[in-house]
Amino acid sequence: MHRNRSRIAQTSEWPAVQLRDAGCAAARGEEDHDEGRWRLAHAELRLISTLPYSNHRIPVAGVAELMTDTADMAANLRAQYASALKRFTASSKAFEVVGSAPVEPLSVTPKVLYVLDSSFNPPTLAHLRIASSALAENPGPSSRLLLLLATQNADKPSKPALFEDRLVMMDLFARDLRSSLQASAGTSTPDTLPQVDIGLTKKPYFIDKAAEIETSGVYPRSLEQVHLVGYDTLIRIFNPKYYPPTHTLQPLEPFLTQHRLRVTMRPDDEWGGREEQEDYLRHLAQGGRESEGAKKEWAQRIQLVEGKAKDDQVVSSTKARHAAKSQPNDLDLLVTANVRDYIVSHGLYKED
Repeated sequence: MHRNRSRIAQTSEWPAVQLRDAGCAAARGEEDHDEGRWRLAHAELRLISTLPYSNHRIPVAGVAELMTDTADMAANLRAQYASALKRFTASSKAFEVVGSAPVEPLSVTPKVLYVLDSSFNPPTLAHLRIASSALAENPGPSSRLLLLLATQNADKPSKPALFEDRLVMMDLFARDLRSSLQASAGTSTPDTLPQVDIGLTKKPYFIDKAAEIETSGVYPRSLEQVHLVGYDTLIRIFNPKYYPPTHTLQPLEPFLTQHRLRVTMRPDDEWGGREEQEDYLRHLAQGGRESEGAKKEWAQRIQLVEGKAKDDQVVSSTKARHAAKSQPNDLDLLVTANVRDYIVSHGLYKED
């Protein structure tokens, strides 16, 4: 019985989530009221779950109502993202922002757009570390983060998690990220935090994605994009085979003239140590790739940053999927709280 009571508390810790969607926004006063009610209810549930069952009464009716509301909220959020995905797939658009945290867009014009492009299958604490460290360099609402999901095959079932489930997890991740930033900054004012957007793109290639973001009209055209990538992605970006028909690096020039790359190093057996990865950038800066169409000044638009500490646990979406299937308790070490709850409550990744 006590075990069931703890599980209720764990699976009920949801924010008052809303989605930017025509006709779906509630009045501001209602949102504030709902959020206050949920915060109070969650605090009570956490307290209840830590008390000995034999000495305290549990408000069963209240818990049941809360669980029903939580399930309805999750279902509504998923349905809204599924609808947004369907509209986007059927449209002629190649890029669209379908959600944001906070729901009400900030009035501040962004000065820099950080772009985290991933399959988010699921979003993990590694994504959180990459995004948090970048935003820490330019804290405040003048920075914007775009979580970008490529859906060029959105008309076919995606495995092992559907695109609509990934969008919900991206939404929850965005809120967990803002909560983490708020705690780190020690601020009680959410308006001082960066806005996090959730975007879809049909473009499979890096430079095409960046171009669509720039010309979409969603953001100021002159806005600098800083793409947050791993060292392995940097190697792919500078591989001429991805740029037919000439197979040179010249197509990178428009991007690296205006935008930047922030590269998280990955010292390991496959990619070499830190010195080898820094040598790769030095080779570019010394003109070592000019015969392939690269320019040495591009190196000034690329920033190498430290990844995980040497003794830190390796975190990846693959490990999170494996944990969800066989060791769900390990998810606490791999994904954020609300993403974990969504994975567990919806049985994601149980099947290959």
